[in-house]
Amino acid sequence: MLRVEGLSHRFGGVYALRDVGLRVESGELRGIIGPNGAGKSTLFHLIAGHLRVGSGRISFRGQGIERLSPHERAQRGIAIVYQGARIFRRMTVIENVMVGAHLTARHGFFEAAWRSPRARREEAAMRALAGALLDEVGLAGLADRPAEALPLGQQRALQLARALAASPALLLLDEPASGLREQERTRLAELIRRLRARGITILLVEHDVPLVTSLSDRVTVLDLGSVIAEGEPAAIREDPAVIGAYLGSAATP
Repeated sequence: MLRVEGLSHRFGGVYALRDVGLRVESGELRGIIGPNGAGKSTLFHLIAGHLRVGSGRISFRGQGIERLSPHERAQRGIAIVYQGARIFRRMTVIENVMVGAHLTARHGFFEAAWRSPRARREEAAMRALAGALLDEVGLAGLADRPAEALPLGQQRALQLARALAASPALLLLDEPASGLREQERTRLAELIRRLRARGITILLVEHDVPLVTSLSDRVTVLDLGSVIAEGEPAAIREDPAVIGAYLGSAATP
C-alpha cells in the first residue's frame, strides 16, 4: 500500500528526517512512535503532501506521489486526521462530514449553484453517507448541532467521520488520543479497531505507547529523524535501543 524509500527532509541546516524507509502492507495498522522531535509529524506531512519531498521516494499503490498536491493525494485515497481538532466552526456536525464527501462529487460549481438534478442527487447521497458515518463514530444524534459546541473527544470523532467520507484506502492518524480522557481514549481505540476491520490501512502516530502497542500489527520507532527499530509490538517493548531512546523504565510489557 505504501512504500517510503530514502526519505530525508531538512529545516534549514537541521535534518528532521534522514534516509527513512518504510513499507506498509494493505490492511495493516502501523504504529509510529518516538520522542518529541523524532520526525513523526514531518513524515506524515510528507506523505500527505503538505511538505515537499527533499530527497527520497514515496509510492502509494505502486505509483510515485512525490509531485502530487495534497488534493490529488486525497483523491487517490490518502486521508489525514491532525492532532488539533480542525473543524469548520460555522458549520453543523453533518455539514463538516459532507465536506469530506465532496471529493467524490462529480458536479461542478455552476451545477451546484443552479441546483441541477445531478447536483441535488449527489448532495442527497453525501448527506446520507455523512449520516451513516456519524452513526458509526457515535455522533448520530448530534448531526444538526454546531460543530464547535462538541467537546474535544467528539470533535476528534467528527474529524474521523469527515476523513472517512472520502473513502480513503490509507488513513494517517496524527496523535488522535492527545488531550482525551481515559474513557474517550477507550472509545477511540474501539473505533480504530472497527476501521481496521473494514480493511482501511492505518498509520498511527501517538505518544500513548500502550495504546499504540495494543492496536498495531507492527511498530516503527523514530529517533532524531532516523528509524532505530521496527517490528511487532512485543519485540519493540523489549528492544534496548527503543528503551534507551524513548520508553525508558516505562517499557514494561
